[in-house]
Amino acid sequence: MKWQEVREIYPNQYVLLSVINARMVGNKKIIDDVALVRPIKDSQEATKELINARKDTIVYHTDNEELVIEVRKTSGLRGLRRRNCVMGTV
Repeated sequence: MKWQEVREIYPNQYVLLSVINARMVGNKKIIDDVALVRPIKDSQEATKELINARKDTIVYHTDNEELVIEVRKTSGLRGLRRRNCVMGTV
């Protein structure tokens, strides 16, 4: 399904989508085809769904004319510390 079709069916609303086909252009992921999982009733539910979203699942608002996601590279792993461990025999 194309993004414009989703926008026409569910105007001014959040939707949960499964990404079918996408391409990278620079640091932007341009999504060409999606499968509608379901509409979302409000921003609170949208936030919950976004937190629980899997790799190819997104939450997006149909007020957006294009379905484009900016991809940022992480600079490292937070909270991961290496500890020097000494193994001994008893």
